[in-house]
Amino acid sequence: MNLSEYDVNHPYTAMLLTSERITPPASDAEVRHLVLQMPVRRFEYVEGQSIGVLAPGPHDFGNEHHLRLYSIANSRSGEAGRGSTISICVRRCFYIDEVSGEKYPGKASNFLCDSKPGDPIQITGPYGGAFTIPPDNTANLLMIGVGTGIAPFRAFVKRIHEMRTGWTGKVRLFYGAKTGMELLYLNDFRNDFALYYDEATFKAFEAVSRRPHADASPALEQALVENAREVWDMIQDSKTYVYLAGLSEAALKFENAMIVTTGLAETWREKREELIKQGRYAELLYD
Repeated sequence: MNLSEYDVNHPYTAMLLTSERITPPASDAEVRHLVLQMPVRRFEYVEGQSIGVLAPGPHDFGNEHHLRLYSIANSRSGEAGRGSTISICVRRCFYIDEVSGEKYPGKASNFLCDSKPGDPIQITGPYGGAFTIPPDNTANLLMIGVGTGIAPFRAFVKRIHEMRTGWTGKVRLFYGAKTGMELLYLNDFRNDFALYYDEATFKAFEAVSRRPHADASPALEQALVENAREVWDMIQDSKTYVYLAGLSEAALKFENAMIVTTGLAETWREKREELIKQGRYAELLYD
């Protein structure tokens, strides 16, 4: 769906409560965890949905706002259980003009990263619905992501933790980053997932590049290959749901790992089509 097709005619004005950098100061990547106070409690959402952020203009072609989507990073009960709040994970982005070669700041990400507590943030949504937790608490969840793609998985795991009445299915998270400190919500600055490491159902596999300035994707693919037997066994189980989030290359690395595991590209692609038809495969990817 193109961004121009999203309904932005009924925005909300949220207030920024907190903005916390969750990567170390020395890191090339500035990623921030933002908590927003919603103006009304009727803003209802579920895990896996996104909000639109309207960065104020004027922008190119006289546009009043610049729309970008961000995955909600908390469960439906709100950030830290506060029902009228939501959190998002934002990486400060820049892009290079192909003609001039000049570097320009991303409009929405820099607006959000520069915002201070108390500032108003115009948001729309929520959007999305296919990227949701299955209702059956015996289902297995296989989650693969890179970068800020960790956000919806943080929401998933927090929701499962809240449903302590008994989530018995396996929950497996494979997450790639350039360095250990860039494992968002898994580093010394912010280690939310540590709360769940002792849960019987949950395991996280942290894939860190051996070269700090290199891409995290090879490490992610290696982690998947090293755990290929369990991953493939889960995929064969009719109760398993597969989720991919973050950079689009995460899907490619997952496919490569599954081709290595099955020995044939056609075997994996047939299985992937089967998962899609059964509603057990979902992607939330960006370039």
